[in-house]
Amino acid sequence: HVQLMESGGGLVQVGGSLRLSCTASSIFLSTNAVTWYRQAPGKEREWVGVIVSGGVRKYADSVKGRFAISRDNDLNTVFLQMNSLKHDDTVMYYCKTSRRERYYWGQGTQVTVSS
Repeated sequence: HVQLMESGGGLVQVGGSLRLSCTASSIFLSTNAVTWYRQAPGKEREWVGVIVSGGVRKYADSVKGRFAISRDNDLNTVFLQMNSLKHDDTVMYYCKTSRRERYYWGQGTQVTVSS
């Protein structure tokens, strides 16, 4: 069955960088849009950005210019490169894809930005 798994989260200092990965099984990420979200405890989920099957990328204003989404079709993985990290970026990050009107989410990976 379809599974997504995020990885790459961790502790980083303000201004630092991390690269998150979203790896899939039983679904080709190259032919489906992959969306990144993030969510802090007690807050609503925030849309971060998306890469569609054709390669077009869009980003939330809060991360535009700092975050970049890319895809490696051979690895069946989508990446979220995060640069110039701020305290506000400290949240859980999730990836999501869909197929045939069903949505699939990963379990999330925690990013913590410290001073």
